[in-house]
Amino acid sequence: MDALFGIFAFGIFIVFMIILVVFISYIRLWLRAWLSQASVGWLQLIGMSLRKVSAATIVDSRIMAVKAGLNVSTNELETHYLAGGNVVRVVQALIAANKANIDLSFQQATAIDLAGRDVLDAVQTSVRPKVIDCPDPTKGAPTVAAVAMDGIQLKAKARVTVRTNIRRLVGGATEETIVARVGEGIVTTIGSSQSHKKVLENPDSISKTVLARGLDAGTAFEILSIDIADVDVGENIGAELQIKQAEADKQIAQARAEERRAMARAREAEMLATVQEMRAQVVKAEAEVPLAIAEAFKNGNLGIMDYYRMKNISADTSMRESIAKPGAEPTNELK
Repeated sequence: MDALFGIFAFGIFIVFMIILVVFISYIRLWLRAWLSQASVGWLQLIGMSLRKVSAATIVDSRIMAVKAGLNVSTNELETHYLAGGNVVRVVQALIAANKANIDLSFQQATAIDLAGRDVLDAVQTSVRPKVIDCPDPTKGAPTVAAVAMDGIQLKAKARVTVRTNIRRLVGGATEETIVARVGEGIVTTIGSSQSHKKVLENPDSISKTVLARGLDAGTAFEILSIDIADVDVGENIGAELQIKQAEADKQIAQARAEERRAMARAREAEMLATVQEMRAQVVKAEAEVPLAIAEAFKNGNLGIMDYYRMKNISADTSMRESIAKPGAEPTNELK
């Protein structure tokens, strides 16, 4: 009996120590929640520890929500914490939305937070619009370059005022999409202008045209205004292109002229070769004349007087040619 009593007493002591440790560990959290009228049960506090949930975070978040007049249960906060969300930022966003009369439910806030967006910054941007530089000077060129129809390049820089659209925040495009669309609109507007002078005279025509295109469709923002901060005149792209085109045409013409010149030289060489060939044939034929004369003498077909008459006629012809061409030396066929 003494042994059983001792075991029973030891068990009671262990239970008492456990209760004491639990009481000391959670008394401050429980008391703080109770005094703030955001009571959290002892079993809930113990369950948070067993589920590896930060009880202090949950209690503080619930106190903020209750003090702001929001009805957010401990289970909802704990569920979002276990899902990997930022409970404090969600509650702060709900409070900010409630004060600004923005329709934002706890489910929407947690969805935005779990999607990787800063829900508090989104609410603040919805209340206080922010300005986006287009283009972003930290990520590339400081201006958007475009060429008007007269060939003059213009460099523009815009400032876009946007406000967060809570309903389209989950799944909506980011600021980079807004910057890209506005840049595309600036290029299109300048490129469709007849003269760069019209753009310089009315730079607000760019913002009006771009704003009317509905560039915020499918994004997480609502474009409030597009202001052209600066427009500078760049290079004369049209003249440079014409110069380059003229240079290219010149090179093409020179190449074709060289081709024709080479063909003419080849043709001339062919003609010279033909002439030389014909002269060779003439010389060959002339070389056969004495042989033919000798053969005629041998066969008796040509007399000596006939030969002298032929020579006289040849000499007479040569003299007439020399008289007709002053400065030419007469040819003596009888030598």
